[in-house]
Amino acid sequence: YKGKDLRNLTREESRGYLNDVQAIFQDPFEVYNPFYRVDHVLTTPIEYMKLAKTRAEKYRMMEQALETVGLRPEETLGRYPHQLSGGQRQRVMVARALILKPRIILADEPVSMIDASLRATVLGSLQRFKEEFGISIVYITHDLTTAYQIGDNIIVLYRGDVAEAGSVDAVVRNPSHPYTRLLVGSIPVPDPDRPWAAEASAALPNQTRSKSACKFADRCPSAMAKCLQQRPPLYQSDPKRAAACFLYEQSPELKIEDMNRVLG
Repeated sequence: YKGKDLRNLTREESRGYLNDVQAIFQDPFEVYNPFYRVDHVLTTPIEYMKLAKTRAEKYRMMEQALETVGLRPEETLGRYPHQLSGGQRQRVMVARALILKPRIILADEPVSMIDASLRATVLGSLQRFKEEFGISIVYITHDLTTAYQIGDNIIVLYRGDVAEAGSVDAVVRNPSHPYTRLLVGSIPVPDPDRPWAAEASAALPNQTRSKSACKFADRCPSAMAKCLQQRPPLYQSDPKRAAACFLYEQSPELKIEDMNRVLG
């Protein structure tokens, strides 16, 4: 946080970190204590950060945050978690994050456990935060369609390593890395006459690989002999994209710390 290890922050720096960075978790059921009314998750950050001087001001902040995410305060406050739907509970957590006006929201699969009809509402709230309040969203998901809807840039990970990164439009519409191609190809198309493409088989089956091999080599349809011996670095294949694949070894290498060259 601001160049300092989180484990070494002072008490005052920790308070600043909590104010600047907020999280929205995947499960809208587990984040609540069932013995408390939902008001508790909203009053706690206000009181901890001393954001309101009076009780009336505190409730005004809560009401404004709930209205911003499309909830009616009179139908939400005073209720227990089990009295709200999953979508309502998740929107309360989005409102809680908004109260602090953070610089960054970490949204970890925020819509994966709510009905499809309510996902648009939650995603719309996150989009508004980004556009109207200037809040950066780090959106973690397995769902490329919602990532495309929310993101300006995207980083595709495979077993903890960066496979491809760049403009979300470039990466999703025209993927470079073989793994990203498989991901995009697995998105179902609402056309009964168009069957799903079968997953491509590895180009080098049953060959010995070293411990430092590319992690995707045993599944990759474009694998080369060198992929079984060493892990490829990131190559900047075009101005708004980088891919960790030897298919682009004629392009300049890109260090992780220079990622802003493609994510700018």
